[in-house]
Amino acid sequence: MGRIQKLPMSVVNRIAAGEVVERPASIVKELLENALDAAPTRIGVELEQGGVALVRVVDDGVGIEPADLPLAVAAHATSKLRSADDLERIETLGFRGEALASIGAVARLVIRSRTAGADGAMLEVDGGRVGDVVPHGGAVGTTVEVHQLFGNVPARRAFLRAAATEWAHAAEAFVRTALAHPGVALTLAHNGRRVHDLPASDSWLGRISALHGAGLAERLIPVEADDGEIAVHGFVGRPEDDMASTRLQHLFVAGRPFRDRSILHAVQEGYRGLLLSGRQPIVFLRFDLPADMVDVNVHPAKMEVRFREPSRLYRLVLSALRTKFLATDMTARMTPPAAAGPDAAGPGMQQVANSAGWAPAFAPPRPVGAPAVADGLPLWEADADREQPGGPAPWPANASSAGSAARSPATPAAVGERAVQMHDRYIVVESRDGIEVIDQHALHERLLYERLKASVAAGGLEVQSLLVPERVDLGPGEVAMLTEHAPTLARAGMRVEPFGGSTVIVTSKPALSGRTAAAAIIREVLDRLSAAAETASAGGMLVDEVLHGIACKAAIKAGDPLSQAEVDALVRDRRIVPDSHHCPHGRPTSLTFSRQELDRQFRRT
Repeated sequence: MGRIQKLPMSVVNRIAAGEVVERPASIVKELLENALDAAPTRIGVELEQGGVALVRVVDDGVGIEPADLPLAVAAHATSKLRSADDLERIETLGFRGEALASIGAVARLVIRSRTAGADGAMLEVDGGRVGDVVPHGGAVGTTVEVHQLFGNVPARRAFLRAAATEWAHAAEAFVRTALAHPGVALTLAHNGRRVHDLPASDSWLGRISALHGAGLAERLIPVEADDGEIAVHGFVGRPEDDMASTRLQHLFVAGRPFRDRSILHAVQEGYRGLLLSGRQPIVFLRFDLPADMVDVNVHPAKMEVRFREPSRLYRLVLSALRTKFLATDMTARMTPPAAAGPDAAGPGMQQVANSAGWAPAFAPPRPVGAPAVADGLPLWEADADREQPGGPAPWPANASSAGSAARSPATPAAVGERAVQMHDRYIVVESRDGIEVIDQHALHERLLYERLKASVAAGGLEVQSLLVPERVDLGPGEVAMLTEHAPTLARAGMRVEPFGGSTVIVTSKPALSGRTAAAAIIREVLDRLSAAAETASAGGMLVDEVLHGIACKAAIKAGDPLSQAEVDALVRDRRIVPDSHHCPHGRPTSLTFSRQELDRQFRRT
């Protein structure tokens, strides 16, 4: 082993960059934090090639004195701390003084700044080499540019993902910061195209609406609680708006987004009994508490914090949710869907288009296969006296289905079997050997998934072209994800095209999805792609995730009344798929009680 020696500062900065700078999103976050600490009214963010080629952040804050520019790019130099005591009460977003030094070690960094009443100046750092401060004109404020990230570290650059993926992460970093600071106007552009132009707002809900759509914002439930020293306020989603991933769970303290397992556990406890296992609620919560009650200096990326009294926050969040849910009418309102003209239906869809299904007031028109209420949740059940019209079969009568037998509503479920729907949720089947209780949603989801999968494999997936393409408003990261996976979506029958800004249009979908809204399918698919982003990189696995999402949204739900013909069709068609005993998520589709077991329970043996 060699002798111990002190590392050169250039090596130290490059090591530090490994903690601070992971990808372009890290740079966006750090530069936005520095800009916000300068008390700006407006900040502009521009990226090229996902931020790998360029990240530019422009603010109209107080600026940096020319003499301070060399210190701004020096390690552990900051204007935000004066002593160790200041670490106990951090009230700024940045404080370590290492971001710019770390960025300058792995990219070309250019800073232009001017303070009020002074001349402007510029400084350039290239791969850790600091240039001279030179005069430069410009408005009051600061512009920071980062060119060719990891250009001098090929090994690190090789680990960056495709430009679309890096853009998605960078856009999410922007969104988190924009949510935390609604009082600052923010813009975001990518490859010269304006994606967001957010005016300053006194309304947090207004900023949420601007970033995630008015449809989501209008359905959020306001929550708040205050114990005299700690306050929590914000918005949470209705249980029926649950998601497969945690991407719409946002926590903020002192203008800083953070993650905290304890608080998120309190949120899950607040929703206990209202969500299916594995589903996630939508959460936007802000915490106000004295600066000395929270330590933000516990994580390299400052995404985790430590609270002095975490149990108080846990109880406060849990109390806020439970109190609000008890006082809120969560009944799903039932209204007839808009009529669908016969011309809008593709092959095999006419029977569905002519049905008189019902849908919640907040949802688009649906077939029997779209949710009327959240699965298995008595709190959210629709009024018991609502009309229950007869509907079509659980899938289009002539939709293509590889390997499936011809169907006839008059055909009995199977010889020796009798089936009946119970509570609009379960199907009870009597057979010679006992009884079987079937989860109608889980079974139908499996059937749809297997049909979709077989059709895709055979290259014969029947696609319904939409005469009127459906617009879907998304976040910029979501648009980037859809763009990256457009070929995968097309294989599954979903054709999606950019429509400008954060809007896409859906021009086709699988015929087997019935009248399920394309927007609902897209959001479910995004959830699954997001959850699988780090593990499911193979094309086939991603296609499966898309097919899972389509099947989940298109399948009949708990609360959907079925005709006897539909019940018989479900029971019969389970025999034509390889594994009808589990839904695509792995949950059982049925429970069997043998006649011997029933006799034993009733002490007849």
